[in-house]
Amino acid sequence: MKDPMKMLRQVQQMQDRMAKVQAQLETETVEASAGGGAVTVIATGAQKLVSVTVDPAVLSDPEMLQDLVVAAVNEAMEKSKSMAAGKMQAVTAGLGLPPGLV
Repeated sequence: MKDPMKMLRQVQQMQDRMAKVQAQLETETVEASAGGGAVTVIATGAQKLVSVTVDPAVLSDPEMLQDLVVAAVNEAMEKSKSMAAGKMQAVTAGLGLPPGLV
């Protein structure tokens, strides 16, 4: 380790960038739907559910509605995680970290 201060500065810069990305993920959203749009879900990049919209036509079948809500929420969470992973990967690019470490 030639210059520990340089390494410390790099770590601090990366932490600052990660904090900015995490704040950005709080405001960015993803949308997912199920049942041909019968249920639509919006979630943030921080995996927080923002809204659920249900087509009144599916209200008559509670079991189907439950399945559609679960499917839409799961899809939104996957999209959110994927978006977050992509943004975090951009922050850590070039550091030579093994895949999956961040």
